[in-house]
Amino acid sequence: MSSEAANGVCESKLIVLDIGLSANVPSMTTGAVLEFSTDGQLQRTLVQSQSLPDGIAADYASGRMFWTCMGKPGKRDGAIYSADMNGEDIKTVVSTGTINTPKQLTIDSVNKKIYFCDREGLRVYRCNLDGSDLECVISTGSEEDPEAMKDAENWCVGITVAPQLGKFYWTQKGPSKGGKGRIFCASISTPLGASSRSRPDVQCILGSLPEPIDLDIDEKSRILYWTDRGEIPFGNSLNRIQLNESGLPVEASSKPDVLTRHLNEAIGLKLDKKNGHIYITDLGGNLYRCDMDGQNKTKLYSDNQRALTGLTLI
Repeated sequence: MSSEAANGVCESKLIVLDIGLSANVPSMTTGAVLEFSTDGQLQRTLVQSQSLPDGIAADYASGRMFWTCMGKPGKRDGAIYSADMNGEDIKTVVSTGTINTPKQLTIDSVNKKIYFCDREGLRVYRCNLDGSDLECVISTGSEEDPEAMKDAENWCVGITVAPQLGKFYWTQKGPSKGGKGRIFCASISTPLGASSRSRPDVQCILGSLPEPIDLDIDEKSRILYWTDRGEIPFGNSLNRIQLNESGLPVEASSKPDVLTRHLNEAIGLKLDKKNGHIYITDLGGNLYRCDMDGQNKTKLYSDNQRALTGLTLI
């Protein structure tokens, strides 16, 4: 989806979430959905009064975008909403009282599914675009166990899906800047007889990461990208690793490439494969763009009264 420029050429737009916690008077409802040009100019606020919005993705076929609102961590008041690309016709996809702290979100456009992580809920979910058939596909612990809920090694945060490889990938970030972050993958098709707590197809493909957050994948080149919020020299960074035909890291690339560093609490990323760019956000209120190899990093926008989280390209 794109907007029609005055000269008749279609121009892409960035939709970026502001979690709202750096506002002059922060509250649980100062989050917003923002529209930017791809050169970093803030165009308008599409949706206001959001409760800690964190992850966003667009479904081009339906012309709608979907985002999570975390609500208060540890309470079952998280939700998922959708709207058209102008922020209108807002609909509730997953209502409050159902999930805990929904984080990053992605869309499997082939199978018409939303995937998202629930941090304090200790789960990875998927559902239809209208919210029906909500299914827990990964569980790392029980919400009824306070110790399991507090253990950041159980927290599922980032998510991406690769229909061509038949897999989805997620991060379990570990303690803040703790060096215990991991990236996992599992099959889109749940093995027969498996449960969300016991799946033989779950594989940890990377470990001992500073604090991995969001994920995106280029299925054509089989390269997995992620942001890391942890400490320097390997945290606050954009990273990638080469995957093989099975969707696992190739042996020669068992250590990830750090593409760019010196981000300020890195969160969201979005690949713009058509133009050879990657867009990144951080909680310092910055929006960046770099090449696919991490070169030519440019700070497109900066506002210390914003804390930017998820983003998508439309």
